[in-house]
Amino acid sequence: MSDITSNEEDRRQSFRLDMEKELVDIVWTDSAGVERQKKIACLDFSRGGLKIDCDQAIEPQSQAVVIFKAANPNSQKLHGRVIRCIKQDNGWFEIALRLDENAQ
Repeated sequence: MSDITSNEEDRRQSFRLDMEKELVDIVWTDSAGVERQKKIACLDFSRGGLKIDCDQAIEPQSQAVVIFKAANPNSQKLHGRVIRCIKQDNGWFEIALRLDENAQ
């Protein structure tokens, strides 16, 4: 067996937590000005942002609020902005949110 080392540099600037598709609530306003809310899967969470999996697109630059454990009286709300929305082969969308500075 040979020892293979990777020269690929990790570009992450903060620790990332694999959320294992934990469900979170997200609230955003669409381009028509209608407030939307969905329960979706959170894929990754870091101090800088989140990666979520959604069955519909959310426009980049949209303001969003992500609520962890919404049914719990001690739920956490984080405010951010959509920075990327990529349609996957399965028809769902991988959405990246950057958290607001004061949310960190």
